[in-house]
Amino acid sequence: MKIESAPTRVPYVWWLVLLAAAGAFALTMGTRQTMGFFLSPLNTATGLGVGSISLAFAFGQLWWGLTQPFAGAVADRVGAGRVLLVGVVLVALGTFITPLMTTTLGLILAIGVLAAGGAGMAGPSVLMAATTRLMPPERRGMATGIVNAGGSFGQFLMAPLAAALTVGLGWVGALQALGLIVLLALPAAWVLRGPGPRGAAGAAPAAVSLPAGQAIRQALGNQSYLLLSAGFFVCGFHVAFLATHLPGVVAACGLPAPVGAWALGIIGLFNIVGSLSMGWAVGRWRMKSLLSLVYATRGLAVLIFLLAPKTEAVMLTFAAVMGLTFLSTVPPTVGLVAKFFGTGNMAMLFGIVMLAHQVGGFLGAWLGGQVFEATGSYDWVWYIDIVLAVGAALIHLPIREAAVVRVRAA
Repeated sequence: MKIESAPTRVPYVWWLVLLAAAGAFALTMGTRQTMGFFLSPLNTATGLGVGSISLAFAFGQLWWGLTQPFAGAVADRVGAGRVLLVGVVLVALGTFITPLMTTTLGLILAIGVLAAGGAGMAGPSVLMAATTRLMPPERRGMATGIVNAGGSFGQFLMAPLAAALTVGLGWVGALQALGLIVLLALPAAWVLRGPGPRGAAGAAPAAVSLPAGQAIRQALGNQSYLLLSAGFFVCGFHVAFLATHLPGVVAACGLPAPVGAWALGIIGLFNIVGSLSMGWAVGRWRMKSLLSLVYATRGLAVLIFLLAPKTEAVMLTFAAVMGLTFLSTVPPTVGLVAKFFGTGNMAMLFGIVMLAHQVGGFLGAWLGGQVFEATGSYDWVWYIDIVLAVGAALIHLPIREAAVVRVRAA
């Protein structure tokens, strides 16, 4: 009997890992990023007001971030599979029961705790760390780009699907159908169930894994890590504001409601291009320079959008440009965390960076609703967005792309 050599088999294992991670991210991210499409029907059905419902979305942004360091720490110890299993089930449950909630607290439970917490457990800190650990160093940039593109493809697919389901089933049936569709991510938990921190055949050598407390203290004492986290805070503000309020921006501009769904879908589509391009660029240019370029591009795009006439073509073009930069920050951010500290505590340390991202996300989602209710427009949020983008572009420049010596304390 002919025995196939390990080097021949390994590439197929890599592609299976990428398919599982990207597919899971597509389903969880696509569902979360489409929830903003249901803000108006929720408001009509509950009468709670945009501000109150935005609080539920904003809490979800924060809780998604809070769960990731803890989910990452568990995944670093026992592997990603069990964490992903629980996360996918919670996303499905929270999404399914959202239409049944009629109070602000009920929406916070469904959207903010169950769905967002589950998406955090089945989110980028666990998925990116599992992928990074199972891939050789020279393939990590493109691998994280592919996984990130999976999330983008999910948004591109889910936004028009949500609109179509709403036409056919009503908004309640559409949300519950999306909750069931998320369960298609369950097989990814089996594929990514191991091998945990030991690595796999053909992957990178085992890295130094420190006790959680020591790893966190070391990271928080590193200036470059703190600057990276501050920049990701700004990314969270941008992403959450767009994901939650872009349909509202479309309505405020007097454009037809379907433009909002298509704008969300176009963000997802062009984010695929941005993610794959960034995955290719990582390793060819300095990652901190790539991040500065992304944030500067966002700030310029928002400024031009504010000055341009608000037509359908302008709105969809703006969505395309923002899509190119939407989550293209993830591959270089993952790459820098891995470069600083290795992969031993990767899920937890990237989870902390994601927490900073989601604190920004909380402010982006919450301020969007508050500013709109107070002023009747989103202009002041856009002004804040531009200032934050310029700041993020600048603070990445002092980052030192150097590995930190990691020694386990005696």
